[in-house]
Amino acid sequence: MGRESKTKNQKRARAAAQQRAQEQFASVPHSFVFHRGRVGRSLQQLILDVRRVMEPFTASTLQVRKKNSLKDFVAVAGPLGVTHFLVFTKSPTNVNFKLVRLPGGPTLTFRVTQYSLIKDVVSSLKRHRMHEQQFTHHPLLVLSNFGLQQMHIKLMATMFQNMFPSINVHKVNLNAIKRCLLISYNADTQLLDFRHYSLKVVPVGASKGLKKLLQEKFPNMSRLEDISELLAKDINLSESEAEQDGTHNILELPQVYAGRGNMKAQQSAVRLTEIGPRMTLQLIKVEEGLNQGNVLYHSFILKTEEELWAALARKEERLRLKAERRCRQEANVQRKKEQREAHRKQSLAGIRRRQQQGEDGDSGAEDPGLPEDQDPANQSDDDVEYYRQEVGEEPDADLFPKRVKRKPGPLCSPQPSKRLRPSQPGEQPASRKAKHRRPLGQPQRGGRSPREPGNSQRPGQQNDPRSPKGRGQQRGARTPKPRGPRHPGQQGTKRGPRLPGSKFKGPGKPGLRRKQAAQGKGGRQRPRAPKKGQP
Repeated sequence: MGRESKTKNQKRARAAAQQRAQEQFASVPHSFVFHRGRVGRSLQQLILDVRRVMEPFTASTLQVRKKNSLKDFVAVAGPLGVTHFLVFTKSPTNVNFKLVRLPGGPTLTFRVTQYSLIKDVVSSLKRHRMHEQQFTHHPLLVLSNFGLQQMHIKLMATMFQNMFPSINVHKVNLNAIKRCLLISYNADTQLLDFRHYSLKVVPVGASKGLKKLLQEKFPNMSRLEDISELLAKDINLSESEAEQDGTHNILELPQVYAGRGNMKAQQSAVRLTEIGPRMTLQLIKVEEGLNQGNVLYHSFILKTEEELWAALARKEERLRLKAERRCRQEANVQRKKEQREAHRKQSLAGIRRRQQQGEDGDSGAEDPGLPEDQDPANQSDDDVEYYRQEVGEEPDADLFPKRVKRKPGPLCSPQPSKRLRPSQPGEQPASRKAKHRRPLGQPQRGGRSPREPGNSQRPGQQNDPRSPKGRGQQRGARTPKPRGPRHPGQQGTKRGPRLPGSKFKGPGKPGLRRKQAAQGKGGRQRPRAPKKGQP
């Protein structure tokens, strides 16, 4: 029984803690870090490093496409609870950085004069301290030299403070502070230094040998005879470990801090190790709204009060003209919509009247169609007149298009495409193929002479020893003998009578064969039709 009640209490406590975490996560500011336009590889890496600084309340894996506009990011920022945009752009001469507050602005535009990536900063250090547990909590923001009374200085300080969750110094957990973000303003150069540090707390008052023992890695004591030598003498310690601590970084801990020797109410030293990235920023201008609005401050362009009022009047005039055009467009759209609706109603009323007239008359009568002497092109004129009488207004131009008679094309022309040469009196007209046929005895193109009848060889091939027929004639090759009858009773190449079970057919009746043989024609041959152009 006790175990079941304990399990229920644990579930309730876990659910309540999860709900509080969700409420706390939704109440803190969130950010998007992305770029607009084409940027180089180093600037893309800088964007990833800035996302690393803004973790965990930022979109670390935000995917940006070329076709995405600023309106797309604003549309998804509301449901996700995003409050700030950090936008990087690149021009042929400068790299710009815009800090936008959602949903109503303002927008701060900076020029990035210098920047260094995380890999560049870490590679320059002899020992760096950076691990993934540091990025589970937001960094501690430290602003330096922002106490000036100028308007743009106060606005910058407010914008940077609202980028990160607020801290209650009485309830804050020191173990949640692992990083520090320092933004320092130089009034002489009007530049801002952006630095990112890793925070470490070590105890004060112990010798360097004892500090070495308290660390995770123990020193090499193979050359020592007693441990007292390590506590009394500072041996086997590198010069980088002998850091000078003073009043600038020594404090009394109000809580127990993670690490060996960091106890409550004892003095400890806070050490910072830069982990990057670095940026040097210069404020260019401050605008109202989301990247569009009145310019509240500009570092290069100074305007008088009259010029500001004139610019404001011009902007109001542009907005007024834009509103008038929009109202006029909406009125035109509504008017055209009403005209289409009225035209549709009139057309339907005319159709109903026509149907009623058809029901009153002889609806079963056959449509006589057009008279034979009436031109089909005049039918559209009759339809226009009928529509004018029934509806009471002029029809649209494209409702009854006029029929245009097409001129007969080349396919419909009775005239032939090619003219034939007229024949002489007493001469048979020649066809198109006979016109282009080469007459007998005329040499071909290219200088070739015609072949003689009965001679299948080309001129000069009979006596040519290189040709096969020429070689055969020189060697005395014999001419082939004519074949005899293949069956008894077959004469020459004519087939004999069909035998029982044979697939050959006889030539037909004997009397018919003799008659055809007397005329000089074969039994199964047919007379050929004369060629065109020959008698």
